Amino acid sequence: MRLLPVVVTVSLTVAIAYYVYIPLPDGIHEPWKLMLLDAGFRTTLHLATLKDWLGCDHYITSIRQSTEGFEGVMKGFFSSESSGGVMPGVKVSDITFAGVPVRVYEPPAGGEGHLRRGVMFFHGGGWALGSTKKGTYDTINRMVSDELNTVVVSVEYRLYPEVYFPEPYLDCLAAAKHFLSPEVLARYAIDPERVAVSGDSAGGNLAAAVAQEVSNDDSMSVKFSVQALIYPVLQALDFNTPSYLQNQNIPILHRPLMVRFWLQYLSADLSLQSQFLVNNHSSLHQSAITPELRARLDWSVLLLPKYKKNNNKPLIVENESRGFVKEVPGLLDVRAAPLLAESEVLAKGPRAYILTCEYDVLRDDGLMYARRLQDAGVTVTSDHYEDGFHGCFSFIQWPLEFDVGKRALRGYINWLQNNL
Repeated sequence: MRLLPVVVTVSLTVAIAYYVYIPLPDGIHEPWKLMLLDAGFRTTLHLATLKDWLGCDHYITSIRQSTEGFEGVMKGFFSSESSGGVMPGVKVSDITFAGVPVRVYEPPAGGEGHLRRGVMFFHGGGWALGSTKKGTYDTINRMVSDELNTVVVSVEYRLYPEVYFPEPYLDCLAAAKHFLSPEVLARYAIDPERVAVSGDSAGGNLAAAVAQEVSNDDSMSVKFSVQALIYPVLQALDFNTPSYLQNQNIPILHRPLMVRFWLQYLSADLSLQSQFLVNNHSSLHQSAITPELRARLDWSVLLLPKYKKNNNKPLIVENESRGFVKEVPGLLDVRAAPLLAESEVLAKGPRAYILTCEYDVLRDDGLMYARRLQDAGVTVTSDHYEDGFHGCFSFIQWPLEFDVGKRALRGYINWLQNNL
């Protein structure tokens, strides 16, 4: 009988190790930490899906509750607020801009007559998760405000399943126009020549789309000076780019999950996921997808050879005849897919900073956008992390602390320091 506890312990250990372990490329540092993070995220997704199947709660709501609960525990030990204020001079206000909830971070008051920088930030989370007020987004925005003497406005746009595209985009655009009004900039003592729009992942998508709209709106007297995009998601026509295939199983953004985020955002039937994964939705039978439009995301032309990974040309399906574009019109809407914008639109955009990670399904979206902006005459800084993975920018606090995340955040802050 004494042998039984040993057998049970060993069996459980092996089972847990089998669940946690996933093969990762040698280029990813701190692999076991990433495996544990991924195991926790997968467990959250599995439990949320089970609760949804049982009719207990919507799975997105369950994921939010799980992540917020974890953040609440961590906040008691590691947040800037609970530690007595790592940035004690930063004033935080929760208000609304044009009816949209925002959190405003104001640095300590400077000398009379000194104008400050301004940054509008959109958080990531697949247009379904995340908040300006919780986790590392709050910490990062406090840091930017304090270190750069910057007024940061972080937007709490509405999320799926409460709303779909274009509502999150419209929330961000309304808040941006309000922020850029001369009256609001004067109220916060912001230099109208030094205002940035920024975001990560889905927030990078929103930042790019808002930057395009504002830059091409002749009625606005103040425009964004720079756009800083952190591994942005920019198109939904090709889920077989080299980075989507290379990194399809790399934490924390697996390829099927990104497709699901897109389907949710565009209010499409989730059963279409398998069709989208093989690019049936962008087949040659989709007459609305013209050759000129396809050229705007032709990675065989837009990517450097080292990123093509021996692939020769994009996967374009010839025989699928279903009218996906009519079923999901947002696929071709540049407000949802900024990479599809015309060169004339891109040319009016502000200087850009685009952060990409080698081990990220969205790597090629960012690299292609950088190339298209450069071809349109926009000054672009491409900041590529060879050991980076999706989400690393947010993992800067123990126990979810990665060296590449701290380096990525520092690179972002330094770029704003020198370019805004």
